[in-house]
Amino acid sequence: MPHFDNIPAFLLFLLIPILIMWKKFGDRKGKRYINYSSAKLLNTSKKEIRSFFIRNLFYIKLIPLVFFIIALARPQFLEYYDIENKKGIDILLALDISGSMASLDFKPKNRLEIAKDVIKDFISKRETDRIGLVAFAGAAVTKSPLTLDYEMLDFFLKSTALGDLEDGTALGMALATSVNRIKHSKSRTKLIILLTDGVNNRGEIDPKDAAVIAHNFGIKVYTIGVGKRGKAPFPVKDAFGRESQIMVDVEIDEKVLREIANKTGGLYFRATDKDSLNNIFTEINKWEKTEISTKRFYNVHELYPWFIFSGLILLFASEFSKRSFFSTIP
Repeated sequence: MPHFDNIPAFLLFLLIPILIMWKKFGDRKGKRYINYSSAKLLNTSKKEIRSFFIRNLFYIKLIPLVFFIIALARPQFLEYYDIENKKGIDILLALDISGSMASLDFKPKNRLEIAKDVIKDFISKRETDRIGLVAFAGAAVTKSPLTLDYEMLDFFLKSTALGDLEDGTALGMALATSVNRIKHSKSRTKLIILLTDGVNNRGEIDPKDAAVIAHNFGIKVYTIGVGKRGKAPFPVKDAFGRESQIMVDVEIDEKVLREIANKTGGLYFRATDKDSLNNIFTEINKWEKTEISTKRFYNVHELYPWFIFSGLILLFASEFSKRSFFSTIP
């Protein structure tokens, strides 16, 4: 990329018209005439080229001046390259694995399997973010600490299943455990995504108290309630092991989930099917972006020596010609 480092030097081009005007003024003032009875007395055809150069030697000498001015403007050729510095954010996923997550309103799979598919897709779209996983039901456990090893995280996500913990919904414990895992992070952005389909009914910590703790540590919490409104099909087995479905009430404490999100600067979402759950995680992906700073570096190739060299050659040639074969017209 061509570049001039000293653009004000181009103002020196204003000297050129001044010098030309001064030359014309001097020519008119000192002009003398020699009268000939006929132009045939002069054999001008052989002297046309030489006389042209002699008459215009002053203007030819302006060309080196142009080169010197360009040299003063420091012409350069820049080769630049960018280096991106990416700063990831820390994300803790708190996933409900209580018995109600077996409901089949997110067909063709149950709520938990659909949630795991969507979370896996969400993880695949992050690049430099540390992500951890907490599973909860009647209690809360850390399945994976914050990590950049997405393959290991995917393994723990796949292995998370219904029945891993005693049943129930300990929202306060889930949030407190998540806060404990992320609170000492040095990342500028720390967030928890809490996904549940129930009402807090277990644990020693109130969800609202856990939200206050998250707020005090500067942690933003997004809460997601999953499940259709009204009733949802739930699989059951009879005494003979035969599976059937019954309709059960969908109970999600949206008020508490909304309060948690509002207290920490996050948002509450309601997912009633797989598509809406996908859209929620897509939105979070858009809002919570990795910080990227770009530094531009240049390799500078100086071109002014070429203009100085060319100007000196032309100046030397014009001065030499003036004092040798362009000095007179024979």
